Amino acid sequence: RNDGPLPHISTLHAFEKKGGTWTPVLGPVRAMTGRNGFAAAADKREGDGKTPMGIYPPGLAFGYAATVDSKMPYHQMTSRDIWVDDPDSPDYNRLRKKGETRARSFEEMVLPDHRYKYGIVVEYNTNPVIPGRGSAIFIHVWKDEKTPTSGCVALSEENILNLIRWLDPASKPLIALVE
Repeated sequence: RNDGPLPHISTLHAFEKKGGTWTPVLGPVRAMTGRNGFAAAADKREGDGKTPMGIYPPGLAFGYAATVDSKMPYHQMTSRDIWVDDPDSPDYNRLRKKGETRARSFEEMVLPDHRYKYGIVVEYNTNPVIPGRGSAIFIHVWKDEKTPTSGCVALSEENILNLIRWLDPASKPLIALVE
């Protein structure tokens, strides 16, 4: 029996520093996280269903639309885009096009649902990439407000759009994933 919140239901807060003071700009908003909770970055493994704890910069914003209102670098995903999750591939944890990698497994970046309609890459295990430590960690649209992720952070479409609009790489934003 679990009397507390389920391990995959979390809260997202966004803050910015103004005049030396951290000021909330978004949140708290409900977020869904890994179906098996959180893992310390050193303990995170490919396919474990856990969200990696730590502080990471946001990377590329992505989605199905041609453009998005954001200062973040943006990539429109097409049916040719994949994210490699094969730890034996030299393309592990990288965005590639179908046919341009020999990876045995990958994640389609255009899904039959809306989960990748908008997203942000979390720069976890990207520099350097350590094979097997987890790949394709994103902030993306949730399937619904009760379904956990495989290790990502998922928000309502409205909240991820607010986050994408607010993020500015010139401000050197960071994402803190904590239990």
